[in-house]
Amino acid sequence: MADSSDPNPPTTQNSQTILDGNQLIAKSLARFGVDRMFGVVGIPVTSLATRAVSLGVRFIAFHNEQSAGYAASAYGFLTGRPGVLLTVSGPGCVHGLAGLSNAMTNAWPTVMISGSCDQKDFGRGDFQELDQIAAVKPFSKFSVKAKSIKEIPDCVFQALAKAGSGRPGGCYLDFPSDVLHQTISESDAESLVAAAERFRESEKVVNVPSSQIEEAVSLLRHAERPLIVFGKGAAFARAEDELGKLVERTGIPFLPTPMGKGLLPDTHELAATAARSLAIGKCDVALVVGARLNWLLHFGEPPKWSKDVKFILVDVDKEEIELRKPHLGLVGDAKLVLEKINKEIKDDPFCLGKSHSWVEAISNKAKDNVVKMEAQLAKEVVPFNFLTPMKIIRDAISGLGSPAPILVSEGANTMDVGRAVLVQTEPRTRLDAGTWGTMGVGLGYCIAAAVASPDRLVVAVEGDSGFGFSAMEVETLVRYQFPVVVIVFNNGGVYGGDRRSPDEISGPYKDDPAPTSFVPSAGYHTLIEAFGGKGYLVGTPEELKSALSESFSARKPAVINVIIDPYAGAESGRLQHKN
Repeated sequence: MADSSDPNPPTTQNSQTILDGNQLIAKSLARFGVDRMFGVVGIPVTSLATRAVSLGVRFIAFHNEQSAGYAASAYGFLTGRPGVLLTVSGPGCVHGLAGLSNAMTNAWPTVMISGSCDQKDFGRGDFQELDQIAAVKPFSKFSVKAKSIKEIPDCVFQALAKAGSGRPGGCYLDFPSDVLHQTISESDAESLVAAAERFRESEKVVNVPSSQIEEAVSLLRHAERPLIVFGKGAAFARAEDELGKLVERTGIPFLPTPMGKGLLPDTHELAATAARSLAIGKCDVALVVGARLNWLLHFGEPPKWSKDVKFILVDVDKEEIELRKPHLGLVGDAKLVLEKINKEIKDDPFCLGKSHSWVEAISNKAKDNVVKMEAQLAKEVVPFNFLTPMKIIRDAISGLGSPAPILVSEGANTMDVGRAVLVQTEPRTRLDAGTWGTMGVGLGYCIAAAVASPDRLVVAVEGDSGFGFSAMEVETLVRYQFPVVVIVFNNGGVYGGDRRSPDEISGPYKDDPAPTSFVPSAGYHTLIEAFGGKGYLVGTPEELKSALSESFSARKPAVINVIIDPYAGAESGRLQHKN
């Protein structure tokens, strides 16, 4: 029997404890190890959230399922455990697809749970009726509907296990309202939950043949211009220690993708980020670990890459390797594969050395580019361009030391400039638009970071357009008192103000604001003040430094509204050729 203080005690029938579907789902989630859930409650899942909380699952309630879904997906990345999203039926499920699809594209373990209409009323126009299994199919690796209460534990355990197995991704659980209200004895429930344990994922194993490990090491050993590239897949695999050993032992320069930054410090002497074009354009062998040869890496093709480069691709998914057709593909968990590569090198070591011509070329180019960037950053430009406030933010974050804040970045110009200026020194401390280039992730990611790493400050650096997608979630920040500081680069619109040429300003609606324009100098800082948070309006270096110092020290919800010259950036950021 539940304690008398339990706000939702199980019912009893003939002296036997009876559980309904909501309780059995909550029990199954808790037994699997779920301790955090993100979502929006309503018909028919409010009781499910309440039951989960009573069993020790912290529920973070959002205003919008889209943001909650982004939070769940980022939580999966940051913790290595499936993030769980709860939505209502019909439109709630549809809103949640944003987070589910984001999880699939970024390969982050996430499970979306939605209520659905009564099974007997499906097809008759029931409340929020939707074939949700069909709706989620393109965006999930596994989906299942529990058609009776006895199916609940198996469904829950399968979805959670599959979300994190192989290439991680999104899974979906559908619970009709009639199933939520069915009942079962506690003893039968316990037997079903115990039986569902069989679906737990077994220990990760790597079956890469030793001959392939030997070939990979041989390619690196005999390369004239080797390069190590790693991405968020390596971050998810917690491969930083093995990467560090590999770089230190071999002296090979490395290049992280945006969310791989911090696995090894950006300040490392072998970091090639500031010499990216040279590194990828001239390398002859590239070991790519936990990063896909997609648009972020120019598909591994000329003219960005040499036509003769030999790729060694380490990926957990055999299909990804078959798609990319590298010179050598190693299928397995990034950390475990690197362990084998390091062991092979340890038995017969080699190291390029600082005086190696390739290492010197990368180092010299990186230093030259850093000097050029620092010269630009040294200029204090007011009204603000993007560089002046970004340098101030960089220096303020650097001054915090360890543990480093988790940085959330979204926007076009804001994210692009931030990637070049802001420094990552610790693993999994950067979240951005990711593989899909998703705008609107900002506040959801902030909340996920605060929940996953409560010892760290969370700092978001956002464009005003990106901020607008999820701005209402500042109330969520205040409600839970998360240590999140949101810095909004306010340049008055998407990319900036009205950038139309004279010949584009015509037609009957020519006097309307431009499609890219927002209200100039909007008071975004006042939004959080409405809920009791702290807002700052800044337009000078001194004002920004003061706001950062105060908000970083307070570790309370805050929005810093940084007024930027509306013509400082470029349309579409660095992807102008696609717009």
